Amino acid sequence: MAEISDVEVGRFIEEGFLRLDGAFPRELADECRAILWRDTGCDEGNPATWTKPVVRLNQYTQEPFRRAANTPRLHAAFDRLVGQGRWVPCGSLGTFPVRFPSPEDPGDAGWHIDAGFPGDNPGDFFSWRINVSSKGRALLMLFLFSDVGQDDAPTRIRVGSHLDIARLLEPEGDSGLTFMEVAGRLDSTVERPVAFASGEAGTVYLCHPFLVHAAQPHHGTRPRFMAQPPLLTRQAVQLHRDDGAYSPVERAIRLGLGRESPPRQGG
Repeated sequence: MAEISDVEVGRFIEEGFLRLDGAFPRELADECRAILWRDTGCDEGNPATWTKPVVRLNQYTQEPFRRAANTPRLHAAFDRLVGQGRWVPCGSLGTFPVRFPSPEDPGDAGWHIDAGFPGDNPGDFFSWRINVSSKGRALLMLFLFSDVGQDDAPTRIRVGSHLDIARLLEPEGDSGLTFMEVAGRLDSTVERPVAFASGEAGTVYLCHPFLVHAAQPHHGTRPRFMAQPPLLTRQAVQLHRDDGAYSPVERAIRLGLGRESPPRQGG
């Protein structure tokens, strides 16, 4: 099992994400995808049944999904990026936005970051909030359960945008901003280069919780199966540690706030 290098950690701090190839076995991806196909209500062998640009499936807790989310390789990566004892193992893989080849606008392709804790109405996701300490969320994760090429609606990522978001959130204190408030204030990130979350089934992108990202229409030929669960926090993110034992997630926020120097090439 290859460990995450210091160079990769430094890249995560500066760019906001790390691509982990072979994070879980392709065989598990195939097993999970068979379950997901059944629940889409579509026929895998008949594209005429693929009538919507996106079908959302939610909260898969069956054994194959739990195994995919909790491999030793992933757990070691969580320890490296978030810190030992500071995260909660995944019991679910959250929402699967299954994207089908379609000329239609999926209607959900706006740039945003995912929120971490409820606002005034917990049932309204758009009112959920994000603060500079990333309350409730240690990572955004993108689990690829199918091979995803450039035409297969890979998630778009604004490289380094997490640093801009840290500066945006700092003046807002513990209460932070709502999902929609942040989504309306992303002008500072528009010049960031764009990367695409492509790769083979079994690839996982481990993303800083402040990373700005977006969906896009599917121009390929085979549906894209991806999960986007959060990694939840067991210990709150700390931006002031007397012992200086900051995790890479914390170091990235501190870098955005000007409290830390950019990583050296060695991490």
